[in-house]
Amino acid sequence: MARNGLPLFPVTVVGSWPRPPWLLEALRKRHAGQLSYSEFQEIADRAVLEALRAQEEAGVEIVSDGEQRRDNFYSFVVEKLEGVRMMSVAEMYDYAEDKSYFEQILRQLDVPAYAIKTPVAVDKIRLKMPLALDELEFLRRHTDRPIKIPLPGPYLLTRTMWVQGLSDRVYPTREDLAQDVVAILREEILRLRDAGAAFVQLDEPVLTEVVFQPPVHSRTFMCASLSAAGEDPQLELAWAAQLINRVVLGVEGVRIGVHICRGNWTTREEALLTGDYRPLLSTLEAMRVQQWVLEFATPRAGDLEVFRECRQKRELGLGVVNPRTAEIEPPEFIVARVKEALNYFEPSQIFLNPDCGFGTFAERPVATPEVAFRKLQSIRQAAEQLRREFGTA
Repeated sequence: MARNGLPLFPVTVVGSWPRPPWLLEALRKRHAGQLSYSEFQEIADRAVLEALRAQEEAGVEIVSDGEQRRDNFYSFVVEKLEGVRMMSVAEMYDYAEDKSYFEQILRQLDVPAYAIKTPVAVDKIRLKMPLALDELEFLRRHTDRPIKIPLPGPYLLTRTMWVQGLSDRVYPTREDLAQDVVAILREEILRLRDAGAAFVQLDEPVLTEVVFQPPVHSRTFMCASLSAAGEDPQLELAWAAQLINRVVLGVEGVRIGVHICRGNWTTREEALLTGDYRPLLSTLEAMRVQQWVLEFATPRAGDLEVFRECRQKRELGLGVVNPRTAEIEPPEFIVARVKEALNYFEPSQIFLNPDCGFGTFAERPVATPEVAFRKLQSIRQAAEQLRREFGTA
């Protein structure tokens, strides 16, 4: 058995599920002030139950709520925090140092400037309500399966929320903002643990931008971030790892993972970042988390051989299906990928998941519910085949 009573090769998700049209309409009304918070939550309850049932029927063993209540995987914090303003990428043009360059980047990367929104700190940030405790409590009333709760990581939140010309009036530097972000995330993880969450996943996809999209000091698009990374990639990565460790220091009783990918806002693979995990290995090893949740279903992510020098150091949430394609990866493909990973990880260390979410940004899902369901089914079939081969205990 894998840890905590799970079977070998547990099947899970990265987080998001495509939102139904009626939920998107409710989300638009909520942003326009035409629905109250509680009115929207009642509508979202139904969407969460549909996402949950799809996962259960597909055979997912560690479920999420599909992030149905969220506009995207990080901007939802606007509802939960004081001092934060929601801005579309288009609204952020005025704060870009080089507007023409920023527009060029958005076109090249196929970024829907009006559909993708980001939270920006415009005052001192304070918690109005827990970030995701309501999501966990609702899900626990409707499933007995272990629950994964994704949260935006501290580096991601700091990068997206700190915008020069807006945030620096209250937080002179990114580190000033990071201190409050770290405290809020740490308290949330403790709440989630105490309420019965099995897995908290910290999403840090923007780390790939630090090493794969030169020049590092330029303002580019990744998760709607305008805030520039530091000029030294290694210092930036070290700071990111430090923030994670400040969040999780001394936290026990819940599995904590970090998710890193190369972008999930478009089905145009050529618009997304490319490069293997080698430049990030020391950062991953420095993070005091139990699991690395990584994409490996796409050639853009490189080869598993990069783990040769750090074998068996952590659990691996192995990405085995690409959420951005309509092709359903056969179980044989997934099994072969897992067997590659077994050169560097023990069977009990490997969890199976998609590369990323199926609906990271509410208005731009990368898959239909039908495709997502079939991909999860294929993962479960592969897991069952692997269990027959490697045993269940």
